[in-house]
Amino acid sequence: MKRPSVRDDLKSMEGYHSPQVEVDVRLNTNEAPFPPPPEFERAFLEEVKKVDWNRYPDRLAWALREDLAELHQVEPDQVFVANGSNEVLQTICLTFGGQGRTALTFEPTYAMYGQIARVTQCRVAEAQRDETFRVPLDGLEKAIEVEKPDLMFLCSPNNPTGTPESSEVIETALKLVPGVVVVDEAYGQFADFTALDMLGSQDTSDSLIVTRTFSKTWSMAGVRLGYCVASPWMFDEFQKVVLPYHLDSVKQIAGRVALRFQEQMEQRVAYISDQRRRVSEGMARLGLEVWPSQANFVLFRTTLCGLPGNEVWKRMIDRSVLVRNCSGWPGLTDCLRVTLGTEQENTIFLEALEEALQ
Repeated sequence: MKRPSVRDDLKSMEGYHSPQVEVDVRLNTNEAPFPPPPEFERAFLEEVKKVDWNRYPDRLAWALREDLAELHQVEPDQVFVANGSNEVLQTICLTFGGQGRTALTFEPTYAMYGQIARVTQCRVAEAQRDETFRVPLDGLEKAIEVEKPDLMFLCSPNNPTGTPESSEVIETALKLVPGVVVVDEAYGQFADFTALDMLGSQDTSDSLIVTRTFSKTWSMAGVRLGYCVASPWMFDEFQKVVLPYHLDSVKQIAGRVALRFQEQMEQRVAYISDQRRRVSEGMARLGLEVWPSQANFVLFRTTLCGLPGNEVWKRMIDRSVLVRNCSGWPGLTDCLRVTLGTEQENTIFLEALEEALQ
């Protein structure tokens, strides 16, 4: 039987993979350590009872967009909602990218920027971060001058390094980039700066897109719900490429109900931030190189302990603890990334790490 040929540009690509291994403590995918509060589940189930299952969902997700607009003090027509922030990124690439257009990233960063851009047939240009994993202004300006990107992705705080972008970097990008500047704030609630504050500027708001997700601080990774806030004119353009009725009724309800519990969300953020300090200090005492983080994870390097990252990762699995192995990524030799879990999970992680380093 003859097998149909896939697109030529896909033949050399690989999908995005995060190992799913059966372990006692899983700290590799930046999930929240706790579910939403019990009150969320009760309220959600009550609302789901009202769903007209035989009817399509609200195609524009208007009620959810109104609630998100109220949360961020913007207008509903500035909010676009999709199945996780990855679908938001895909919609942006389909709208502003495509064949003959360039997407610019600063490596190392979230791998899905390049993955989605290539799948949507963008040319991907990769500039480098400095030794502290920040985007240097001179490197930013040079990359923009050379590549003239139609899309540029900035992750703040950056995944997998945890470093936030400065307002100066984002403002410079908005002035120089001929296309759109996407600031991905999947971990934005953990940071001390948000690009959302720039959306009111007359000079920058037409090209700025800020993405957020419910997966992290809202403890809803299983729902797959994300959104972006941008200039109002973009929403109609997104509707040209997104599938009709792409956001189901149940997902819209889950997002609306979650927003009722902002105080509990902020309490979880404070708890995780406290655990981040504890875990970072614990790893530093073990002699590891640890990078300051403003996210719900911490990047560390094993070189100073005389062991390669791959070996430490394997030893951690032997102790039933799974972290993210970044040691094969460009610029991250011997680096591992640990998601902050519960206090007990973090204790188990630190104890297993100490044993693995011996």
